Parts: sequence; C-alpha cells; structure tokens
Amino acid sequence: MIRVAVVGAAGRIGAEVCRAVSDTDDCVLVAAIDPPQAGASLREVTGADSDVVVAGDLEAVVDTGAEVAIEFTGPATVGANLLWLLEHDIHTVVGATGISEADLARAAALAADGPANALVAPNFAIGAVLLMRFAMEAAQHLPHVEVIELHHDAKLDAPSGTALRTAELIQQVRSERPVVPDGDDAHPGARGNDHHGVRVHSVRLPGLVAHQEVIFGGVGQTLTLRHDSVDRSSFMPGVLLACRRVGGLDGLVVGLEHLL
Repeated sequence: MIRVAVVGAAGRIGAEVCRAVSDTDDCVLVAAIDPPQAGASLREVTGADSDVVVAGDLEAVVDTGAEVAIEFTGPATVGANLLWLLEHDIHTVVGATGISEADLARAAALAADGPANALVAPNFAIGAVLLMRFAMEAAQHLPHVEVIELHHDAKLDAPSGTALRTAELIQQVRSERPVVPDGDDAHPGARGNDHHGVRVHSVRLPGLVAHQEVIFGGVGQTLTLRHDSVDRSSFMPGVLLACRRVGGLDGLVVGLEHLL
C-alpha cells in the first residue's frame, strides 16, 4: 500500500483527490493538509471515506509516514511546498499550476541530488495530454496557431499551466514562427498573451471546469482541437497513475505524457 498525503485537501481538486485515493485498493490516505480546515474531519470536509483529521502544516506529511504527497494548492504556495517536500524526502505529485521557473529549477536540483522524485503536470486529464500531443503533430504542418483556455472563475492563475505548456510544445516542433498582429494601441491585451510566439487567451466564467481549444489556420482552412473536462473526476486516473509511478522516476519530470 502506498501511503499518501494530500496537500490542499479541502480545495475543489484536493477534495476529489482525497475521495479518489480513499477508494483505491493500493493506496491509503494518511494525511490531509489544508490550514483553514485544520482540526476538521476530512470525511465532513470532502466526503472521503477516511478517518483522517485535516492538519494545518506539512509536518503532518512526515509525522504520518507518507511516501507520496499530492500537491493541489495554488500559485502562492505550490513552489515552497514542493521544495519542502523534496527536502524532507517525500515523493511529490504536483497538480497545482503557477509554479515559478526558479522554484521548478530548484526542485529539479533537489530531486536530482536526493532520494525523492517529483512529477509536475499542468493537466492530469488523459484527453488534455492527448490534445497537446495532437497539437504538436498539427503544428509541424500548420504553424499559425492560437490557444484559448477556459476555466471556472475561481482559478487564480491565467493563462493556465496547460495552455502555457501547449504553447511551449508547439514552439518546439514548428518549423517557423509566424509574425502575428499585436492589435491596436487603444485596446492593450486584446490579443492575449504571447508565450513562445503563440497567442494564448484566457476565459474565466462560472459554470466552466477546464477546457482548451487550439486553433490552427492555413491557406483556405482552419483546424480546431478541443478538450473539455466537464467534471473534476476526469483528472483522477492521471493523478492516481502519477501517485503509483512517481517513486520509480528519475528526479523531476514535467508532464504526464512521460507516464503514458
């Protein structure tokens, strides 16, 4: 049995992760960390089939003997949490987006030198990973491309980690980087964010979960790739796969595609 801790346990995704881990036959949830809910019953907070009491700090991960921590907090805390967990020899699966390049580099160094590994994935939905792969294929033939990502209105970071990763992967494979218009001076930001030469646009609305379109344009044609997560359960097969496999990785790995 893999002993698992969930960091950010009371959040939308964190609660789903707690329920998913509790329902497995090969993992056991031993710790849940969420400072605002410290002292509360995890069963009451998330509905998970667990007798764990929510803890207020990361020390509970070590105290309960967790082997793997699943981190789903937010941009303000994910970097520090990942570094702390690796420094304490805990294999870590990171689903929170917004981690800085500096923290990611420090985490990679820690994972390379220490016994703990990490998997950082901008999206754990298998369909989203496939979308990124299909986008790389298309970009080799249709270099004119823009990304539109749509999420619920409580998501703090924009653009999403998935959109940024998609843009990076596209730029790695396309043979040219077309010049695209910036828009007029009277409406700055209307053309979205330029990331690695790819325009990325963010939508935040109630009713959405996690969605992304990648639109390619060519002579007399367009191609649109789209993925929709209509429920947060879509992320759980990928999260559980990462939880089971992170201990066998070599250092820090970015992207769930490396486990598929």
